[in-house]
Amino acid sequence: MKAALVAIGIPVFALLCGSVLSFAKEKSIWSFLQVVGAGCLVIVVLTHICEALGLFALMHWGLKSSAGHYLDFWSAALGLTLFSGGYLFHSLKHWHAQR
Repeated sequence: MKAALVAIGIPVFALLCGSVLSFAKEKSIWSFLQVVGAGCLVIVVLTHICEALGLFALMHWGLKSSAGHYLDFWSAALGLTLFSGGYLFHSLKHWHAQR
């Protein structure tokens, strides 16, 4: 399981770095949404690392209706939505500007 976390964690951190660089280059709402979405995806990776290592046992990792479950779920939902939406509208803005 730890190898899978590394295999998923590296691209997620790369997304975060890329979105931060994009935001530093062009400060727009769409690039900001990408940064927030990538940050939420990093939280998902960190919650799974904490679950695998047994950190913060009071969060009751892996149990339904626990704080850890909801943190993981909502971070994933927000991360995928915000990053995808920010990337889509950022790309559409650049496509429209080139036309």
